Amino acid sequence: MSPTRSAAFFDLDKTIIAKSSTLAFSKPFFQGGLLSRRAVLRSAYANFMFALNGADHDKLEKMRAYLTQMVTGWDVEVVRQSVAETLHSIIDPLVYEEAVDLIEEHQAAGRDVVIVSASGTEVVEPIGEMLGVDHVIATTLYVENGRYTGDVDFYAYGPNKAVAMEQLAAQRGYDLAESYAYSDSETDAPMLQAVGHPYAVNPDKALRRIAEDNGWPILAFRRPVALRRRLGLHTKVGKAAAVTVVASAVGAITVALVSRRKHRVPSRL
Repeated sequence: MSPTRSAAFFDLDKTIIAKSSTLAFSKPFFQGGLLSRRAVLRSAYANFMFALNGADHDKLEKMRAYLTQMVTGWDVEVVRQSVAETLHSIIDPLVYEEAVDLIEEHQAAGRDVVIVSASGTEVVEPIGEMLGVDHVIATTLYVENGRYTGDVDFYAYGPNKAVAMEQLAAQRGYDLAESYAYSDSETDAPMLQAVGHPYAVNPDKALRRIAEDNGWPILAFRRPVALRRRLGLHTKVGKAAAVTVVASAVGAITVALVSRRKHRVPSRL
């Protein structure tokens, strides 16, 4: 298939949303019995440091090792339920309005939008659905008997992002020379170099130097905004967000009813 169209590739953490997508779910994972209180505090600290200093190669490697060790033995279905039930309340307020504007502009121009993230598929895919994107490239972990083994099947990080983008482009017929990419981190330089229109978003110091040396535009995303404020159904993002609002509300009501039934005191006859 010869390339006939273009795409827009977006990193997730600190490019579309203001925090680490995986660490943002530490509270619902705790409530689901997956995390200890100590692990929640450690995740909160890691998220703070990630937001404060960015994440270079060494930090991301340490984070990857910590997270894969942490999730070993977790029930995959519990993870998915925790994400589904809290997605809108946790991730929605973290989404940069500037990122949503760009996603809508690319979709209006006929381009597919792809999220490319080192976070796991169980987290990234629901976020992609909430934003109405076309495809997701994310880290996948091995699962046996419904639980994570702690081994990584595909790590969507560094050069692996560029390789996965090239594979998807070959499958979908994207012309990468006419495509766009957005990221904040030096570790995503291969991802940005893979397209004809790279953009550095809220770049760390190393990526800022790379962008300046190569003449790449530098963008500043500063306005996290709740998607519920943008529920105009004329756009793909608006439709997807509206569906997520309804699904999250139904999920919350279901959880509340089940919890109420469990704690209801039997009436005396």
